[in-house]
Amino acid sequence: MLNGACLCGRIQYEITGEPRFMYQCYCGKCRAASGASFVTNIIVDTDRFRITAGKESLAAFESSPKKFRHFCSACGSPIYSQGEKTKQVVSVRCGTLRQDPGVRIAYHAFVSSKAPWVDICGDQPQFPDWPDPAVVRQFFTTSNGA
Repeated sequence: MLNGACLCGRIQYEITGEPRFMYQCYCGKCRAASGASFVTNIIVDTDRFRITAGKESLAAFESSPKKFRHFCSACGSPIYSQGEKTKQVVSVRCGTLRQDPGVRIAYHAFVSSKAPWVDICGDQPQFPDWPDPAVVRQFFTTSNGA
């Protein structure tokens, strides 16, 4: 089991089972929401993700139509995002994890809008925006383990 928390510790969560995969996003919305040059996320089945403390401190912002970014209303830590089109999974911010999730980066998304000072290292696939859904589906069925 994995667990994590926001900066102030009010919001805590747990993940049962293994994450589907990990990816990095360089889009302007992720950069603005995190205050960082990119975000690293793990994809987790919705039924394997549970807020265990601080649900009353969880706030949400609709950053795109029917896509919500959930964060701590006290300290501002981004916790996860979820969209109507992908309600079967949540995208959990890896910076809030307390242990190694056991997977590594499968791909880089929205590299066409990455900050100019960022250099992407490694040989993982890079996509100018979201990868084709057929490409993403392969990560749901194969392991890119640690």
